[in-house]
Amino acid sequence: MGGSFKGRNALLSGVVLASYPALTAAALYPDPWVFVILAPLSYAAEAALPSGAAERLGRLQLPATLRFMMREMAAVLLLARTAGAESPWFALLAGGLFLFHWMRAVQSGLATYLNRCHNLKPVGTRNLDVSFPPAPPETLVNWRGARLLYLDALPVGTAACGALTGIDWLGSAGVAGALVLETAAVLALSAYALRAAPLADRRRVIATVDERVRAYRPEVLLYFSGPADSAYQATMWLGTLERIRSRVLVVLRERDLLGALGRTTLPVLCIPSAVDMMNFRGLDTARVALFASNVGNNIHMLRVPGVTSVFIGHGDSDKEASFNPFTKVYDEVWVAGPAGRDRYRRAGVGVRDEAIVEVGRPQLAGVRRTGPGLPYPSVLYAPTWEGWTDDLFHTSVITMGPGVVRRLLALGVRVIYKPHPLTGHRSAPARRAHDAIMRTLRDATAGDAAVPHLVVTGDEPHLYECFNQADLLISDISSVIADFLASGKPYAVTNVAGLPEREFRERYPTASAAYLLGPDCAELPGVVSRIRPEEDVLAEARHELRSHLLGPDRPDALTRFDEAVTAARARAGAAAGRSLATAGDEVA
Repeated sequence: MGGSFKGRNALLSGVVLASYPALTAAALYPDPWVFVILAPLSYAAEAALPSGAAERLGRLQLPATLRFMMREMAAVLLLARTAGAESPWFALLAGGLFLFHWMRAVQSGLATYLNRCHNLKPVGTRNLDVSFPPAPPETLVNWRGARLLYLDALPVGTAACGALTGIDWLGSAGVAGALVLETAAVLALSAYALRAAPLADRRRVIATVDERVRAYRPEVLLYFSGPADSAYQATMWLGTLERIRSRVLVVLRERDLLGALGRTTLPVLCIPSAVDMMNFRGLDTARVALFASNVGNNIHMLRVPGVTSVFIGHGDSDKEASFNPFTKVYDEVWVAGPAGRDRYRRAGVGVRDEAIVEVGRPQLAGVRRTGPGLPYPSVLYAPTWEGWTDDLFHTSVITMGPGVVRRLLALGVRVIYKPHPLTGHRSAPARRAHDAIMRTLRDATAGDAAVPHLVVTGDEPHLYECFNQADLLISDISSVIADFLASGKPYAVTNVAGLPEREFRERYPTASAAYLLGPDCAELPGVVSRIRPEEDVLAEARHELRSHLLGPDRPDALTRFDEAVTAARARAGAAAGRSLATAGDEVA
C-alpha cells in the first residue's frame, strides 16, 4: 500500500517535471499539436499532485507559482514562434499574464485580510445581538494563492488553440477572460474589506462585545475548553441550562468550538486568548461557573475571585474520569445521585464530602420507560471509545464489537449502533473495527430491508432517542449505563478483560444490575432473551440501582439542579458581600 502510494507520487512528480522541457521544445519547434496534447496532461498531473510531493518540488526551487509561470512562458514562446515576435497579440498575451499575477497577489492579500478579520476576531459570539460586518462567501475567500493559478489554463489553452488554428488573438482573449474574473473578485473582496475594517481594531471589537455582555448581566457561566470533537460534552447541558431561572452565558475558549457547539438559545461567547479572558469585565456579574470537563484552560476561570466553581462533568460513570484527582480544585462537585458521592469517597482523591451535591440528571427527562413496540427486538450497541491512554481502555469495539454485531444479526434483532464520538481517535485497530461494524450493518440492511438497522455517528438521533428506540442496551463501562437506567429496561455490560463476575461487579458498581457479556459473547443469546419480562430476573435490582445512581424521582432532576444553581449563587453572593465588608473595615 505504502509502496504504491509512493510510486504514484513519483510518477506524478515525474510527469510535472518532464512537461516543462517538453512544452518548451514543442513551442520552439513549433508544434502546436504536441503542445495542445501536453498542456492538459501537465495541468492534470499538477492538480493530482499530493501536497507532500508539491512541497518537495518547492524545496527543489520549483514552487507552484514558478511551475505555472513556466507553462505560461511556453505558451508565450509558442505564440512568438507561430505569429511572430512583432505581433501585437504576442505582446498582449505576455503583458496580460504579468498583470494576471499582480491581480492574483492583490486578491490573495484581500482574502487573507478578510479571513484574519472574520476568523481571528479576539472574541466570537452567538445569540448576543452583536452587529459585525458580514463575512464574504467561503468561495470568494478560499480561492486565493495557489488555487488561483489554475485560472491561467484559460490563456494557455486559448493561446495553444490559436497557434493550432492560426487565430492569433485567441490567447489575448483568454488572458482577458482571466483578468475579468480576477477583477470581479478583487472588486467584490474590496467591498467586503472596507466593511470589515472595524474588525481589525482589536480593542473596538472587545469593547463592543463587552458592552453586550454587560447588558445581559450573566449570573451563571457554562465554561468549556477543548477540541471541536469534544463539544458534545458541553452540548449535553445546553437544554438544561435553557430551562433554569438564572441568566446563563456559555463561555468557550477555542474558535472551532463556536461552530461545533450544538443548537441553543443561550448567548455564547468565545474568548480564545488567555489575556483577553482574564481581562474581560463583562463576566463580573457572574457568581457561578459550571465546568463540564477537566482541562488546563479551566485555570483562567478558576482564578477569578467571587465565583463559585462547580464541576458538573459530562456524565457519571465508573471510569477513572469520574473521580479524577483534579476535581478537588473546584468549590463544589455535582453528581447525579448517591453513587457519585460514594465513588469519590472510595477513590480518596481529596474531594470533600461536603463539597458534593446530588442534583440528578435533568437531561434524562425525555427517556421513556417503555420499548419501541416493534415486531422484533431492538438492541442498542453503544460502546465507549479507547481512551487517551491504555490505562483508560474500556472499549469493546476492538476485541468484541464486530462479533457482537454479527451475533445480534444472527439472532434476528434490529441493531442500533451508536459509538462514542471519539471512537478511533487514538487507536487504528479501533478505527478498523468500527469500519467493519459499519460495513456489516450496511450489508445487513441491504440484504433485509424489513429490519431497518441504524448507524448513528452524528448528533441525530440523540443518544436518548436511541434509548427510546431500544428494548435492550449493550454498552461498556461508561456514563451511557447510568443514563440508560432511567429507562428501567434491561442492559448488558461488556466484560472486556474477562474478569471474574464478582470482581467485575465490585470494581464497577454500575454493572451490579447488568447482564454481563464476556469476551467470547457466549452469553449473548441469553442476554437478548431477557427482553421478555418473564425472563428479566434483574428488573428489581435495576430499580434499586436507578435510585442509587440518579437520585430520587421527586423532586424531579431539573428542579433539583435549578435549586442547586440558585443556592450556589446565593452562597457566592454572600461570600462576596462579606469580602467587601471586610475590605471596607480594613480601609476604615
